[in-house]
Amino acid sequence: MTSIGTGYDLSNSIFSPDGRNFQVEYAVKAVENGGTSIGIRCKEGVVLAVEKIITSKLWKPNANKRIATIDRHLGVVYSGMVPDGRHFVDRAREEARGWRDTFKTPISTADLAARMGGYLQAYTLYSSVRPFGITAIVGGFDPSQESPVDGEVGSGPKVGAGGKDESKTHGGPFLYMIEPSGLYWGYYGAATGKGRQAAKAELEKLDLAEGGLTLKEAVKEAARIIYVAHDDNKDKEFELEMSWISDVNGPTKGRHEEVPKELREEAERLAKKALEGDDDDDEDKKDDDKMEEDDKSDDEDDEDDEDDEDDEDEDEDNRSDGDRSDDDRSNGNDNDNDDDDRSNDDEDNEGERH
Repeated sequence: MTSIGTGYDLSNSIFSPDGRNFQVEYAVKAVENGGTSIGIRCKEGVVLAVEKIITSKLWKPNANKRIATIDRHLGVVYSGMVPDGRHFVDRAREEARGWRDTFKTPISTADLAARMGGYLQAYTLYSSVRPFGITAIVGGFDPSQESPVDGEVGSGPKVGAGGKDESKTHGGPFLYMIEPSGLYWGYYGAATGKGRQAAKAELEKLDLAEGGLTLKEAVKEAARIIYVAHDDNKDKEFELEMSWISDVNGPTKGRHEEVPKELREEAERLAKKALEGDDDDDEDKKDDDKMEEDDKSDDEDDEDDEDDEDDEDEDEDNRSDGDRSDDDRSNGNDNDNDDDDRSNDDEDNEGERH
């Protein structure tokens, strides 16, 4: 990439001839070196989880959190550079607070994602700044009814959290992922960081679009997926951070909160057990493959032995034929000698008669 991007990777405002912005691509690389973060959207709410790699035994437990609360009903998890993530959280909180002050209603998840996507995109336009080295996953549970702010119920804009049309269904769980370029999408399940590929593969198996998972099941699945994604870095210890958001009738009463310690520990225990089961299955499969290879090798050895026996029989037959030929030649020579002896005897007898 360095040789290709020479001269085109010195500023955000420069595109390469093939349309690439190398500064943004470098920011994506920074995200890929971070711990795995995932978000799961189910019918009862949203679950956020992150793998926080422990790089020093001197760290204080539960420090430098990667999950933060933006508003009472909104949370965010990020992978990449921690200082960039903290600035992202501060800016998102300002957006949520400004929305409440202006429209007297909580900001919706979609509006927050749109505003923060625009904020990150602005950092890809000027040479005096650099792109954010994070990818953020924003989750929230938008209320179905207008919530009073400072004693007032806001009317808000015609789109977003305010100005809800009574003839339409509003609210519910939402999940968005915002990339360093400012691009954002809505997801049922999202993953980013070092183990994103393994995590995405596991998320796709859950059929989240069908809405079959409960919120507690989503917590357990999130823990399992983080452990599966971490399997490639077994030599590194990590802390599991988890949070969830439900509706007003759920366990969190519409607020973004940390998953209770008892439930998180249970989810981790089940995740470790499932991972051990997968390892046992892999070992059994390896043993079966080895047995098949051994059987195949034995069959090949048997075939080689049969071929050797056939070759030995053929050699013995050839030797027998050779012996018979030698005997025939020997018998022929003996007959010739007998004929010569008889001829000599006849000549001697004829000489005596004369």
